[in-house]
Amino acid sequence: MGNWVVNHWFSVLFLATWLGLNVFLFVHAFLSYEKADKYYYTREILGSALAWARASARCLNFNSMLILLPVCRNLLSFLRGTCSFCRRTLRKQLDHNLTFHKLVAYMICLHTAIHIIAHLFNFEHYSRSRQATDGSLASILSTLSHQEKGEGSWLNPIQSPNMTVEYVTFTSIAGLTGVIITIALVLMVTSAMEFIRRSYFEVFWYTHHIFIIYFIGLGIHGTGGIVRGQTEESLNESHPHRCAESFKHWDDHDSHCKHPRFEGLPAESWKWILAPGVLYIFERILRFYRSQQKVVITKVVMHPSKVLELQMNKRGFSMEVGQYIFVNCPSISYLEWHPFTLTSAPEEDFFSIHIRAAGDWTENLIRAFERQQSQIPRIEVDGPFGTVSEDVFQYEVAVLVGAGIGVTPFASILKSIWYKFQRADHNLKTQTAGHAALNFDKATDILTGLKQKTSFGRPMWDNEFSTIANAHPRSVVGVFLCGPQTLAKSLSKRCHQYSSLDPRKVQFYFNKENF
Repeated sequence: MGNWVVNHWFSVLFLATWLGLNVFLFVHAFLSYEKADKYYYTREILGSALAWARASARCLNFNSMLILLPVCRNLLSFLRGTCSFCRRTLRKQLDHNLTFHKLVAYMICLHTAIHIIAHLFNFEHYSRSRQATDGSLASILSTLSHQEKGEGSWLNPIQSPNMTVEYVTFTSIAGLTGVIITIALVLMVTSAMEFIRRSYFEVFWYTHHIFIIYFIGLGIHGTGGIVRGQTEESLNESHPHRCAESFKHWDDHDSHCKHPRFEGLPAESWKWILAPGVLYIFERILRFYRSQQKVVITKVVMHPSKVLELQMNKRGFSMEVGQYIFVNCPSISYLEWHPFTLTSAPEEDFFSIHIRAAGDWTENLIRAFERQQSQIPRIEVDGPFGTVSEDVFQYEVAVLVGAGIGVTPFASILKSIWYKFQRADHNLKTQTAGHAALNFDKATDILTGLKQKTSFGRPMWDNEFSTIANAHPRSVVGVFLCGPQTLAKSLSKRCHQYSSLDPRKVQFYFNKENF
């Protein structure tokens, strides 16, 4: 239980920091727009909806800055490599990259909803103030037009009582880009739902790349300056605390208060997304460069159950156990890249993947290799990228759990164990290596001695964990899973349950593959 508490504490601390920053940015922006004299007259028309819109926009910018970082795979691999001597609890946080990516996306959706609702109220207030004839301060401010007093005088974007909210929405930079951004976000989020990703990966893949439109729209969204505040010069000569109550006398020649002048708020979004955007562009350039390096397919094997094995070579390719690559087949699609775990060992002179038919793209790829005549389809490869399985040899005891095609990451590990045993690698910490290596190259079952291997059903996890805990009372046990989320919850629960409160005794660390 001890290691679970530490891991959980680090995760909670990270999430609490992220949530705390969101709360701080929201509250700080809200109070700034709710209290600042610069927006006194703007609040006369919009009320608190101004602060709600601007505070949610600040958090939108912050989370849009973060959303790309968890999917910069080269950055994560670099951090994993440079942090190879860090504690397991620190390295494990990198394995939650996709979970954090989803959480940030949910936060963007939340603040998008707040931002849209606030601006719906804003436009309603703009419209009512422009149509009002009661001589109120809001109505006077709304009549300050673009033409009468110069470009700096207007506050209400609705220039005439006959102008509709829809017209302003679709003819202004802020309105039009806001609509485009919202549509792009809705498409990306809905297409990323679990059942769509599993059943219609191509829909998810193509639709998710609308993020380019999202970021371009976000970058120019604020340049229209539709939300305005009083200029510093106007504040000095006609401060609202001094002049707001005498607004009916602004036109008098002997009045010390003049018509206030306003300016659009400077665009901020591009400042937030510039650095991560440049980093992501560099990431994609690097991935494109590596993907263009020639891949030589040395062997093609068709296994039962429509599983295709490809053995390949590529100049300068270097891998570790458990890593994965992205694969593209231009004859099927120039744009689609799919992740596959490497099934070869680092000690072998090739790298390999196993591909199961699970969708249009994989079925087309398998079909292309099945009907190959004289020319093998061209394959492009990007990677390899690191995963949690790289840490397997850092544990004294390792438990590998694979479901279906999820066994592929562990083929690489078991092969590597066999090679390390053959070469008498004394740096190998894993105690289980002797048993696995001794039986790895035997054609018969390790338990029955028969050629027909024993087929096991779903393990009794409580018995398995109890047996391991009793056999290794002072060991650190790494439990690695490549399989469904339901199984992950079950194994994570038992890792927590069977870890000792005493850190000197048996500790189970749960690790799950995420792509």
